[in-house]
Amino acid sequence: MSPHRRSPAAPATAPASPARSELEPGDLATAWLCATCGVQFTPSAGPPPACPICDDERQYVGPRGQEWTTLDELRSGHRNELTAEEPGLVSIRTTPTFAIGQRALLVETPDGNVLWDCVSLIDEATIAAVRERGGLAAIAISHPHFYASMVEWSRAFGGAPIWIHEADRRWIVRPDAAVRTWSGASTRLPGGLTLVHVGGHFEGSQVLHWPQGAGGRGALLAGDYPSVCADRRWVTFMRSYPNAIPLSEREVEHLVTALRPLAFDRLYGWSRDKLLAAEAKRSVERSALRHARALRGEHDVVTW
Repeated sequence: MSPHRRSPAAPATAPASPARSELEPGDLATAWLCATCGVQFTPSAGPPPACPICDDERQYVGPRGQEWTTLDELRSGHRNELTAEEPGLVSIRTTPTFAIGQRALLVETPDGNVLWDCVSLIDEATIAAVRERGGLAAIAISHPHFYASMVEWSRAFGGAPIWIHEADRRWIVRPDAAVRTWSGASTRLPGGLTLVHVGGHFEGSQVLHWPQGAGGRGALLAGDYPSVCADRRWVTFMRSYPNAIPLSEREVEHLVTALRPLAFDRLYGWSRDKLLAAEAKRSVERSALRHARALRGEHDVVTW
């Protein structure tokens, strides 16, 4: 891959330049990818000055500063691997790892396939493999860290709608007619799937409920909220995972309440090691209790 471009440092006294709504004559448009989070921006002549998703306290800008790449550069040294996780569910993972390194999950249903979360790389081999499985009827993204190249994915499959909760509208850095924001507690997608708003990690964080998953016992596709721990009997609940900022007891209780009506025995997280193969609902509920006890000081060792 070609070396990443870096955003030039702005003079300390210079005001931020307003973003242009369209290119000027002679500009060569590139849809730049943030090399840290992998999210693609609206085409522009040069890299954006910053990535607001990485500037937020939930993410970070690397020690080398803000860096950018392109889809063409990504395609030159990376490929996607498709892996069957269980009947009706295929994971899509980029290798070598790029940016955060999340996987996407393709849920196959008789009413059309749904892509859960997204990866930055999309190429002809991936498009052909997904078309062989029936293409895409919809895309849904858990939260802004995983927006990736969602517009490119949508356009490759006939403008498949991209479902994002209204509370995260401000984080959409490449607006497109395919993006459909929704509000409320839940909304239905093809194949009996349901998007559920859980908030917490991001204001609009959402999960996907797949009733037919786990052999009919139900599966929850959760991105990283809740996130499966190294001890796979437990999950955790964080505002920021890389910066270790926990969520409040109130926020976690909102998630538990939102999930309580759903039947699910399995939980799929953002990578292959983030899997609760069984008793996932019970694990979420008891993990919430453990989280609350920790916030209340159960493990305090210092006396004043």
